[in-house]
Amino acid sequence: MSIQTAKRLETIEEYYFSKKLREVRALAASGKPILNMAIGSPDLDPPKEVVEAIQTTVLQDGAHKYQSYQGVPELRMAFANFYNTNYGVALNPENEILPLMGSKEGIMHISLAYLNEGDQVLVPNPGYPTYTSVTNLVGAEPLFYDLKEANNWEPDLELLSKKDLSRVKIMWINYPHMPTGASGSVETLKKLIAFAKKNHILLVNDNPYSFILNDNPTSILSIEGAKDVALELNSLSKTFNMAGWRVGVVTGSQDKIEAILKVKSNMDSGMFLGIQKGAIAALKLSHDWYDEINAIYKERRKLIWELASLLGCSFDKTATGMFVWAKLPEGIDAVEFIDHILYENSVFITPGDIFGSNGKGYIRFSLCVNKENIKEAIERFEKKQTQFANNNIVHQKS
Repeated sequence: MSIQTAKRLETIEEYYFSKKLREVRALAASGKPILNMAIGSPDLDPPKEVVEAIQTTVLQDGAHKYQSYQGVPELRMAFANFYNTNYGVALNPENEILPLMGSKEGIMHISLAYLNEGDQVLVPNPGYPTYTSVTNLVGAEPLFYDLKEANNWEPDLELLSKKDLSRVKIMWINYPHMPTGASGSVETLKKLIAFAKKNHILLVNDNPYSFILNDNPTSILSIEGAKDVALELNSLSKTFNMAGWRVGVVTGSQDKIEAILKVKSNMDSGMFLGIQKGAIAALKLSHDWYDEINAIYKERRKLIWELASLLGCSFDKTATGMFVWAKLPEGIDAVEFIDHILYENSVFITPGDIFGSNGKGYIRFSLCVNKENIKEAIERFEKKQTQFANNNIVHQKS
């Protein structure tokens, strides 16, 4: 007996990494020495204060009960203080902050709260694939806007304004940008806010990479008038190496947070108290923590630059975040390229194609790889180059 699935599943495919990682794991299981340089899952430990907080909380009375859908007041206050200290943004912890089980769920909650079938959503190309898949799942239509290297991976708002935007309800932006590492600018954020106001669009900045190799962490909510049209998603996953903890937040005006809470409260319960206590500990850390992890990422990035150069790629050394976005030599197909090196060199890198058509010809390296493994990857490619050169010499002599 076959039971037909919902039509909404016809609008999406299984997430690329979900599918590709099965292939990578199968290769590893067969004995291949796979080096995974594709995934942005921090390999470093969370702060010790965070681990100690969850350990202590586990033994507290009441720790294992259902928790508030809005998170404990102490967590919301910690987020408010974090935003005030690091971004200069004043938020009311009572009604302008909503903790999330990872910022990814926020993409779904916001979409369900604001989109009707047939509405359109402005989605960056290249950009995080979840913006598109969630838009499709809720029955809305993605309207892709171009981000190109020649324009510093920022939208051409003049060109975009010439389109019919009457059905657009949400615009997703993401600065610092993933996958390119473009930092954006305050001036760009101001223009985006003005654009959103003019066109009655909800602007959502997805901001999980603020503190990774970025000297100027910025929140869109620091721009005057932003709360009228903007929300911001943030996450502890990258900043504090807590990806598996699933702690995020959405911030914005009271009316928008209340709309999202209506969805969230019908889809899940509050996160485990120990995780909330760990998040509170993380949000209270000094800048010494950011300096420490960024020192490690700087060393790794320098080696990734060496590897990217070895592969004939060009890249922007001013880019931010935990990835290196690199352009392949002209004419090389990124998907074919990464499959070739996966099977020939046992190195897994992300093809830019999965982020949109403007990602074609690019590849993305993760910095969530220790120095020894990056050096091992470099040695593998250097060895292949030497073998190729020697084979050419033999061929020429014969």
